Amino acid sequence: MADKLQLKVLTACVYVVLIKVVCISATSPWALRSIRELSSQNDVNVSLPAGFKAYYYTQTLDHFSYKPESYNTFKHKYLVNWDYWGGNKGSYPIFVYTGDEQAIEYDASGSGFLVNLAKQFKALLVYIEHRYYGESMPFGDNSFQDANTLGYFTSAQALADYAELITNLKMNLSAQHLPVVAFGGSYGGMLASWFRLKYPHIVIGALASSAPILYFEDITPHDGYGVVVSNDFKENSESCYNTIKDSWSEINRVAAEENGLTKLSQIFNTCTPLNSSGEVKNWLSSIYMSAAQYDNPPRDRIGTVCNAINEAPAGTDILGRISRVLNTSAAATSSCYNLYQSTPSNHSGWGWQTCTEMVMPIGWEANQTMFEASPFDIKAYTNSCRQRFSIEPRPHWITTEYGGHDIKSVLGNFASNIIFSNGLRDPYSSAGVLENISDTVVAIHTEKGAHCLDLQVPYSTDPDWLVAMREKEVSIIQSWITGYGAKYSTKLLAKKPVRK
Repeated sequence: MADKLQLKVLTACVYVVLIKVVCISATSPWALRSIRELSSQNDVNVSLPAGFKAYYYTQTLDHFSYKPESYNTFKHKYLVNWDYWGGNKGSYPIFVYTGDEQAIEYDASGSGFLVNLAKQFKALLVYIEHRYYGESMPFGDNSFQDANTLGYFTSAQALADYAELITNLKMNLSAQHLPVVAFGGSYGGMLASWFRLKYPHIVIGALASSAPILYFEDITPHDGYGVVVSNDFKENSESCYNTIKDSWSEINRVAAEENGLTKLSQIFNTCTPLNSSGEVKNWLSSIYMSAAQYDNPPRDRIGTVCNAINEAPAGTDILGRISRVLNTSAAATSSCYNLYQSTPSNHSGWGWQTCTEMVMPIGWEANQTMFEASPFDIKAYTNSCRQRFSIEPRPHWITTEYGGHDIKSVLGNFASNIIFSNGLRDPYSSAGVLENISDTVVAIHTEKGAHCLDLQVPYSTDPDWLVAMREKEVSIIQSWITGYGAKYSTKLLAKKPVRK
């Protein structure tokens, strides 16, 4: 169960991957889009972690206009862990997790590193749910009714939610003087970094784990994600890598034969007949992507997949080897493989976000990766969004709102106190900040880690490189809090009347 929780949290860290069949080509990055989209469901299937208590804040619907309807409110869920807080009399910090594309319970269950930090710093832990996820529905059951009710679903509104809630909470606790540090992973990490940039008076610093803030427009090569996945597999086993790379044309060859789909259904032992070769290719693609993205120790997900391929009996052909991959996935049942195929939904939170502002142009040309060619196609992308939500994406808005181009020069001029952490085996690290921008906007990365590993529960068996990574993060956070405390003490002394 603990393993499942760690996989669910932090941007849909789920090894069980469900895919949709509207893919433009078989191994299209649409499969990747579905990994996040389908694992960001609002159903809460996990208990509230020990020490946490749920609260509801009366949140403003629209922070950025003054129309009468903007003043409407909704119940905004957040979690608090009071167990380690030193109280409001000292300078004990408040650690805030910027909720992402899932119910907040998953974040609290999987980011155990923050609990350790709270013990060390005697901090108050606050996890704030992202609007339109979990129970934080601005229009209740009608929140996904249409673009009119979804129009308030933006990252900027979410950041403003966090700012308002934190301000109110500190006031109610008589803790206005306490420092706040933001934390987040993946999309939540993007939010944490943007929160520090947009609201530096609310948070004194941010730890952004595995945050692909540069995967917009042409800042990062479109094939960055696929290249890292491919390199991860090739490093593990070149034979495995080559078998996967050769498998797509073989699947296409069989599919083109008379009764080809029936043959593929038999080869892959699917529970229901295949409607297209894309179904099995998308399922396989999602397994490979998920294995690479979450190949964190002590699990060896890529090794599991490659062992299934490489350990096939002598004489097994390419598709026979590849079919063994399904044994490593949630498709396996007692007698057949259930390649669940999702259909586009207009009730998907992440689907809405990717159809509005979170337009990450992920794709690859032929021979750039181990996948079949599938370049990013903005026209097809836009048409899909029109069909689902009757809206068009704004692919340039994120860089307009938060920046991204020439990031070292821009952030170097005004930003401070942000840690960008990455594991270079994480495909999203291709769009992460991997070099220090300044003395206070720093990049910490490790060659071996994958997605959001530093935020997960620390164990005594953690490798030395992971321990060192976390120790460096703790040291930097300590310097932020110490520096803030010194400035606050100086400010108090300056306010004291001078005795004559």
